[in-house]
Amino acid sequence: MFLIIGLAVVFGSIIVGFTMAGGQISVLIQISEFIVIGGAGLGSILIANPPSIIGQIIKGILGVMKGNKFTKNVYTELLRMLYELFMLARREGMVALEAHAERPHESDIFKKYPSFAANHHAQEFLCDTLKVVITGTVQPFDLAEMMETDLDTHHKAAEKVSDVIQTTGDAMPGFGIVAAVLGVVITMGSIGGSPEEIGHHVAAALVGTFIGILLAYGVFAPIAAALKGHLDSEAQYMACIRAALLAFARGDAPMTAVEFARRNIDPGGRCSFTEMEVALKGG
Repeated sequence: MFLIIGLAVVFGSIIVGFTMAGGQISVLIQISEFIVIGGAGLGSILIANPPSIIGQIIKGILGVMKGNKFTKNVYTELLRMLYELFMLARREGMVALEAHAERPHESDIFKKYPSFAANHHAQEFLCDTLKVVITGTVQPFDLAEMMETDLDTHHKAAEKVSDVIQTTGDAMPGFGIVAAVLGVVITMGSIGGSPEEIGHHVAAALVGTFIGILLAYGVFAPIAAALKGHLDSEAQYMACIRAALLAFARGDAPMTAVEFARRNIDPGGRCSFTEMEVALKGG
């Protein structure tokens, strides 16, 4: 939502300011310039990236439009889910977690927490780590390194989407110059014609430069920053799971393990200890 609002403010302020100064909107509508810059940008993405990245880009932009899903309620739900799992293991032993780890889609615990159940990466990370913990053959230090490696690998893979957007945005001014140079070539070919025709070609060439710079700093750069922000939020969510699992694996009490997870949450979205305690007790 904020992505759409932000883009509307960017383009709206430019259009309003341009028209207030006496500019004509029709001058900015240069379809040929759009084709040159847009086609060059799209082509560069296709050259540098496999089809899977293209799909991730579309998915990532749609996710940014929906806003940050990692709210205080989502984190509280995660803490409740972790506490219930740890309490189950404490009452019935580690073997009680095996069914949930092996068949997460059938888990009656996971089904009670929809935000976690919908996060496939978080669910896979939790279940894979639980399987290792259940075996009892991995020391906490090794488990911490294993989880860190998993999260780093996923984070680097997810960063490719924002990097592609940022790289394309950095190239936009260059593509704008290409469009402008082509416009100048057309202008030179019209020398000797009417001044109005030459002026039109010069304006069209300058619009190419304008579009390239606008797309770079008004569209691609903010979208790349928003994607990185969402990625950081997801990394924080995964860090909560990692902290809780590590504390649980070394024998900490369920409440203590969940408290380690709570301390990994950004203060803006973190519930207080009292709020967590009430939530864990079914309040």
